[in-house]
This record gives sequence, C-alpha cells and structure tokens, in this order.
Amino acid sequence: MTTTRATGTSDAPTGPPPRPAAGDASCDVARRTDRARTQEQDPAAPRPQDPGPAEGREGMRPSSPRTDDRRRGALRIPGQLALDQITKRYATRVVLDRVSLTVKPGERLGVIGDNGSGKSTLLKLMAGAERPDNGELVAVAPGGVGYLPQSLELPPHATVADAVDLALADLRELEARMRAAERSLGEADLEAYAALVARFEARGGYEADVRVEVALHGLGLPGLDRGRALGTLSGGERSRLALAATLASAPELLLLDEPTNDLDDQATAWLERRLRAHRGTVVVITHDRMFLDRVTTAVLEVADGRVRRYGDGYAGYLAAKAAERAAQAQAHEEWRTELDRHAALVAANADRLAAIPRKTAKAGMGTGAWRARSRTHGAAGRIRQSRQRLQWLTAHPAPPPPEPLRFATVPATSGTAAGDEVASLDGVVVAGRLHLESLTVRAGERLLVTGPNGAGKTTLMRVLAGELRPDAGRVRRAGRVGFFRQDEPGTDDPRWPLHRHGPAGTAHRTVLQAYAHGLPGSPDEHADALLALGLFRPCDLGLRLGELSYGQRRRVELARLVSRPVDLLLLDEPTNHLSPMLAEQLEEALASYQGALVVVTHDRRLRAAFTGERLELAGGAAAAASVAGANRVRPGGSSPA
Repeated sequence: MTTTRATGTSDAPTGPPPRPAAGDASCDVARRTDRARTQEQDPAAPRPQDPGPAEGREGMRPSSPRTDDRRRGALRIPGQLALDQITKRYATRVVLDRVSLTVKPGERLGVIGDNGSGKSTLLKLMAGAERPDNGELVAVAPGGVGYLPQSLELPPHATVADAVDLALADLRELEARMRAAERSLGEADLEAYAALVARFEARGGYEADVRVEVALHGLGLPGLDRGRALGTLSGGERSRLALAATLASAPELLLLDEPTNDLDDQATAWLERRLRAHRGTVVVITHDRMFLDRVTTAVLEVADGRVRRYGDGYAGYLAAKAAERAAQAQAHEEWRTELDRHAALVAANADRLAAIPRKTAKAGMGTGAWRARSRTHGAAGRIRQSRQRLQWLTAHPAPPPPEPLRFATVPATSGTAAGDEVASLDGVVVAGRLHLESLTVRAGERLLVTGPNGAGKTTLMRVLAGELRPDAGRVRRAGRVGFFRQDEPGTDDPRWPLHRHGPAGTAHRTVLQAYAHGLPGSPDEHADALLALGLFRPCDLGLRLGELSYGQRRRVELARLVSRPVDLLLLDEPTNHLSPMLAEQLEEALASYQGALVVVTHDRRLRAAFTGERLELAGGAAAAASVAGANRVRPGGSSPA
C-alpha cells in the first residue's frame, strides 16, 4: 500500500489566495459564496439545482470542517485508489481543488476534460510522480503500478532495450533480487527465495519480454530491434514503444495518458481488446470517444479544479449530461415564470393602491374610503414583498443552457446556389506531398478526406484554403472560405487568423477582443453572442490569448468560425484537443450544416456518422473515391518521391 500525504493538511492555503486563472475553480467561488449567503438571508430563495443523477455525483459528497477533521485522522480505503481532499497548484494557479474520489478494483475509468484542466496532473498524482499540496492519496496495488506519460523521457542515444527496461523496472528489480537470492541460497533463505519466486511468477515475469513483442506487433511495430537508438524512431514510434512496454509489465493498476495518440484504427482496436481483458484496474486519459464507449466502465470529468464521476461508461456520461442540460433548462423556465409572476403582482397591486384616495385633511377621523391610507395596507405589503422578491430574482438569475452549436448559414447574397462550384483543382502538384489531376467541390456537397499520416491530407486542405501555393496546376475558389486548422500557428504567425488583420502582439488580446475582431456591433453584443455558444464562461472573456491552453485557443477559433457565414468550410482534424462533449456538439452541428464541407479527421466516431462522399489519399495521390465522387476526382499519377 502506498500512501502520499501533503506536508500540510489544512484545506486553506497559507499566505495570499491564488489568483484566478484559466481552467481553475476560482471563477465559480464568488458565485457559490453569494448563493450561500443569499439563502441564509432569504429562506424563500430557490435552492441550487441538483447537479444531475446519482451516478454524476458519485465521489463528490459535500464536505464540512468537521467531516474533514474526522477524515484526516484515519482514511479508510474501500477501493484500490483513494484520494481525499487533494489540492494541487502550480505557482498561483490551482489545478485541482479538494478532490475526493475512490477507484474500485477492476474498474476502467476514462478521464476527460479540456486541455489544461488538470487531467495529466491527476494521473501523475495517482502514479506518485508528483505530490499533492494538500490532502491524502492511498494506492493499494500489490501487483504494481504501470504509468504511461504522454512523452518518453529518455535521451535520443538511449536504446529500445532501455525503454523496455524502464517500463519493466519493477519486474527487473524483482528478478535481480531473485537471482541474488539464488547465488546465496541456504536453508535459512529458502522461504524468502520462495516468496520472491512466487511474486515474480504472479506478475508473469518469465513471459514479460514475450509480452513486449506481442504488444509491439499489435501496435504496428513488429520485430523492433532492441539495440536501435530512440533518436532514430519517429515520435509516433516512440509513443507506441512506451505503450507496448507499459502494457507488457502487466501491472495491477494501469495509468495511461492519451495512449491512442499516434495509433491507426487497427492498433487502436487491438488496444481496446487488450484493455478490456486487463486483469486489474485501468485509468486512462483520452479524447477518443469511440475508445471511451468501448472500454470504460465510468468517466471522470475534470473541470474547474473539480473531478466529477459518471457511471455506466461513456453512454452514461452522455445521458447524465443531457439530464443536466434538461434540469438547467427547467430551472431557467421556472425562474422566468416566477420573475413574470412577481412583476405582474407588482403592477396589479400598484393599480389597486393607486385607486385608494391619499390622505386628506382630517383623514384620521374619516371612515371607509376616506380613512388615511396606512403603510401596512394589504396592497402596499404585497407590493413590497413582490418587489423584494423581484429584486432578488433579478440579482440571482438562473441562466439558460448554452445554445446548440450551429454553423452560420450561407446568406442568399453570397452568390452561390446548390450545385455551383465553390472550389476546384486542376493538375495541382506540391512536390513530394500532393499530386491531384482534378478535384471539384460544389455548393452543398460534403467530402471526407481519409488516409494515413503523411498522405497529403493537410497539404490538400491548405491548398484549398489558399494558404499554400502549389508548384504546378490551377486552383479556383468562389466565395468565402473558413478554415479550422489541425496545427496551432503561433499568435505571431502570419497564419494566425487575427494576426493578419492587426498589429503584432495578438497574444495580449483578450478572448472577447479576439472573437469580436472585425465584427460589427458593440462589446456587449459580442459578449452575449460568445457566451451563448457555451464555449467560455463570463470570467474567461477577459483572459489574454497568451494565458490560454491550446484547447482554449482552439475554442476561440471555433467560435469565430461558427459565427461567420462561409461558402466553403474546411475542417482539418476538428476534434483534436477538444473535450468529448464539445466534439459531440461539433458533430451535431456538422450534421445540420447545409454548405459545402471538406473534413479531414481520424475521429472514428465522426467518420462513422459522416454522410457524403469520401476521398482516400495515399502517397499524395487519390487512392480511391466514393462512387458519387469518382466522376469529379482524378488522381493524376504517382506522387513524386
């Protein structure tokens, strides 16, 4: 059993509080505090809505100072991995804030969330690679812990064998102790030696190297030379090597950070089968929605410094999210109804009060309608109560759920109609990367471009967008083009869409300024439009682009793209670095989009749901096309070497 405790156990950090930052929980602290204070002052105030079904709240029990004190005395572990009030910060940024959860033996948990939300930090804490600032973490894994980071931390001159030995370090150490015991074997040492052998056999130590070869074959690297230097391998090959060696260690607790990166469909399918058969517990970070659906038994969502658990795998997560959205819509409707009711009560009672004569001379001696109007008159009291309630409701609105993500429709004034040509390529050649004799995209058509890495897919998209001039051939475009890139150009790179329209230093622009750049309207109108998309919170709009994670900057680009009508929409790996929930919304938006669309994606779920024509590239040329698209796509010839 491994126990990790922070040196200080107080939930409140010493010194000044950390500054709110992108992705932490600070944006919601003031709102939660105000809500609690208001409920103390106004018992009639509506309570916060239930966060969702029971499976969405699992492991998120409310805590109090008393329960925290009781927990600190002795942490009881009902599962294999237990986190109690874990807090982790880097400098002034709180990444994880008082996280408590339990992982049971045999579970397969998928960890999801936006880039920079703290997923990798959570996995490092579980693996013991980092220590929490507060709280306690206990791992019970007699069969060992296997941890796969996103990058292999070995120098280029290290060999494949070194990478394997690093992943099998526990088994290698156990084997060394066993061999040392053999050399000094005596009658008194037989029991200790037998225990070492039993542990080694239980971990499958004798078959470890065979398992490495099996995993390498399944991941597309059969027969990899153990003496080969890592510097001669590509990034994808190094990632697959590290994954194969980690799987071969056959640990009881398996922690994987984005294992499907750099895997093709066949290798991913092999990994799914391998993890479903794993005799132990699996915690895996991934953006692959189909992988989540096929492998996981529960989902952990990391957001705003918190971790929420959803049961029943990815399907249960989607169902819980839909229930949360419905509950938010219902709360907003109830808030609107009560707001309108009290506004009507104020108006109705004000009319009644106005009909009562005001105080006249000697009104104190009058009777009936001529008596002085008292401040405690029934109508006056009802008006006062309704006004107070109206003020409270106005100060504490229940916001509606974000509008479904939708791409702006092409206006009729754009000059394109269904069937009109919006882009075409004739005899296009980009040396060593692309060779297409002909390609035509018409208004309303949908084209999915597939192929292995290096097939020329991104090159084709950049040629269609006008970012890359071909070495030969002709490119024609009619109308406006919207391009969502796969890679991230720097904020001072000419390809960054805001840079070309303004001065250098785009990184200093705020989220709202970046979104609104070049759009007519007031800042308030832009803020309302951006918040309605649900991509950012109000407290995020003032953040500088340079402070955002890659995934958050992708959200800025996506927001600009969906808000501007175009004639040709080009999406190059659009779901990369997006949370699974946002990828689901993007898929729904694409299903209803009526304009011309060209998509490049490795997302298996998006490809399976795509309706339209398909073009497969191999070696920079068209290897195959759908029957519907065969008449307008011609490969032209072999790709240049």
